[in-house]
Order: sequence, then C-alpha cells, then structure tokens
Amino acid sequence: MFFEFRQYRIKDGKRDEWVKLMEEEVIPFQISKGMVVVGSFIGTDEPDLYVWIRRFDSEEQRALLYQAVYESDEWLHVLKPRVDTMLDRPRIVVTKIEPTSRSVIR
Repeated sequence: MFFEFRQYRIKDGKRDEWVKLMEEEVIPFQISKGMVVVGSFIGTDEPDLYVWIRRFDSEEQRALLYQAVYESDEWLHVLKPRVDTMLDRPRIVVTKIEPTSRSVIR
C-alpha cells in the first residue's frame, strides 16, 4: 500500500470554487470509479494551496484506476475542462509516500 500526496496551486481567486468542484464533483466521481481519497486540505498560510491524498494497494491498481478515471468521457469532456480553468498545472507536485510502521494512517 502507498499514498499519493498531491499538492496543487489554484489560480488567483479560484480556491473556493476549486474546493466546491473537488468536494461536490471530482472526489465523488473518482470514488465512484474505485479511488480511495483519504482527505483533502487547504493551506492556512498559502491561499493558493490545495492538497489531497489518495491511497492505492499497488502500482497495478493505480494504473487501472488512472485509466478508469482519466480516460473516461466524464473526465475528458465534463470535469477536465473545468479543472483546467482553475488549476495551475505546471505547479502540481505529486509525491508517492508510504506510511511508517507506527503511522496511524496505515
């Protein structure tokens, strides 16, 4: 098992709209395809920061879920065009992380 720690930068003035899109549409859509979303967060001192964490059982599972989500018509034609108006894509940072043996988030 491992996690993706995903750090996004949101375009100026779009964070509230972004959070609403994520919580009401993107995350529920991804969960419906089998993604496990551990949590999502906003930066308290960085008004453009949004972070979310997803969990995967294996690389094979991650590849299958990526395909199910990011190659779907819903993503390509409905969600992605809206995401692209708010997300500063060049500044995305995705870090693969594993919990330590005593981590509560295992």
